[in-house]
Amino acid sequence: MKHFFSLILVFLFIGCAMNTSSRHELTGPWVFQVDSLDQGLTEAWYAEGFDRSQWREVTVPDHWERYNLPSYDGVGWFATEFEYDGGEIPMAIFFGGVDDDADVWVNGTKVGSHVGYSEVFSFDITQTLRRGKNKVVVRVFDSGGPGGIYKSVMVVPADRVEELRRTPYAALQARPSEDWVKDAVIYEVYLRSFSTEGTFKALERRLPELKDLGATVLWLMPIHPVGTVKRKGTLGSPYAVQDYYAVNPEFGTLEDFRSLVRAVHEHGMNIIIDLVANHTAWDSKLIQEHPEWFSKDDQGNMVPPNDDWTDVADLDYSQQELWDYMIEMMKYWVRDVGIDGYRCDVSELVPTEFWNRARKELDTIKPVMMLSEGTLPEHHVEAFDLTYAWNFYDVLAKVITSHTPATMFEKIIENESYRFPQGSLRMRFNTNHDKNAWDAPTVLKFTRAGAKASAVLAFTFPGVPLIYNGEEVGNEKRLDLFEKVEIDWTKNEDFRELYTELCRLRKEQVAVRRGTFQPLVNSDGEKVVSFLRQAEQERVIVVINLSNQQRRVSITLPDKAVKSLEEYFTSRFVSLDEGRLELDLDAFAYQIFIIP
Repeated sequence: MKHFFSLILVFLFIGCAMNTSSRHELTGPWVFQVDSLDQGLTEAWYAEGFDRSQWREVTVPDHWERYNLPSYDGVGWFATEFEYDGGEIPMAIFFGGVDDDADVWVNGTKVGSHVGYSEVFSFDITQTLRRGKNKVVVRVFDSGGPGGIYKSVMVVPADRVEELRRTPYAALQARPSEDWVKDAVIYEVYLRSFSTEGTFKALERRLPELKDLGATVLWLMPIHPVGTVKRKGTLGSPYAVQDYYAVNPEFGTLEDFRSLVRAVHEHGMNIIIDLVANHTAWDSKLIQEHPEWFSKDDQGNMVPPNDDWTDVADLDYSQQELWDYMIEMMKYWVRDVGIDGYRCDVSELVPTEFWNRARKELDTIKPVMMLSEGTLPEHHVEAFDLTYAWNFYDVLAKVITSHTPATMFEKIIENESYRFPQGSLRMRFNTNHDKNAWDAPTVLKFTRAGAKASAVLAFTFPGVPLIYNGEEVGNEKRLDLFEKVEIDWTKNEDFRELYTELCRLRKEQVAVRRGTFQPLVNSDGEKVVSFLRQAEQERVIVVINLSNQQRRVSITLPDKAVKSLEEYFTSRFVSLDEGRLELDLDAFAYQIFIIP
């Protein structure tokens, strides 16, 4: 820890040493306007002369849930002004993070677009900046939850951007993880949808099938009883937990769950469960026994975490007794029941120090997997093995469905190198239970062919891949979190074959599981992603067309001595000329080559 705090001091010193006369903190005043109909672009709300006198004044950085708005997701516009009297040096506008995507204008000219929640980004504004008053307009698109410009914005010399992008955590090593964690293929199970019975026993009977598919870690969405007070839908959200020490009778008994855990281990797999540590159901055992552990408003009334999560009450982690209770409960499921870790829901809303302490105590029992549904670099230092790569999904969706270039995937790796401890594991996915339910099933959002191409990228990109139950049969249904919607397991055997092949690829090729990542420039970087994964003598080339049109691409390999390549899925050999690979790719086609 002493080394870590030294790094923070160095980072702060660098920031203070920056020439403050040429750095402009855009702290306000800012004004804000909701764009419910998404008409701002058409009506040119970004224009210099546009009338913003009726926009409300807001604080930046902050989340727009604090702007006293009704419950709202979608598009919002922000604007501010600043004076600039600097010299002729190149300048940039720097954002510490927005939720989720952003378009930026300076003095009526668009300077850039950004995709991806919680990512730092910047745009060169040298040509649009002028002496005197300057106007900045930001259009933020929020795909769910509290959006806004929630980190700092500043105008800085362009040569200072790199040091601003780098966090103190980037100089650290991520906490070590077990091999079974590093090499995992995570399979997310929503018990209500997984089978007609919706039970532990039904899942246990199908473990051989999941083993054959290639899943190595099963993640069960919350297994605990669901609250009835203020519940949403017929069955209520599994994330409204009534009793952390019990199992939902929908799914069976505690002994049924113990049997499932034993069977998972007998099949050579591991099992983790969802931990909802930030909130409970309104009729939870904790509310009845410890109402003092919950957040309250000025009138002393318990409150939900935000205006949308009306079916749950917010836990107050300023109460140290709550820490003791939650950690002992986490130890119980690992020590007494035998699970292998946790996927931690909205982990960023719970103090990192709580997670650090919990991990230390769990480690005294046995090695576990800890998966954070968050993107905080500090989670990798002590507490977590993996964090959610929401940025991967965001970019994937934009590349396939809009004009975002495929080269953005290179930026993901670059940005992560500036933010995260070295060796940090990120979980990559083309869907999960949230995206399926609130966005769209993969085959509907990306088309059937696009769903396959996106799966190939998730499995070959650096990190640990996730399969959400039903993806292996091309599930077309939204799996409602408050109702029972069954997956049709009789369809689309071609999807199962693909996922089985992808799992086999990861098992056979250490380069795909743990290798370095090197982008390979191709002649159509707008929609074709190409890269090399390498681990010692193993080398794998991945080429994926992320568009619905045929593409012809030329790719130059770093090793010109390679004369031919074998394509993994077809066993077809392709000849190269001076290390140049020429390919004709159908819409959403993918090819993977093993370099001999």
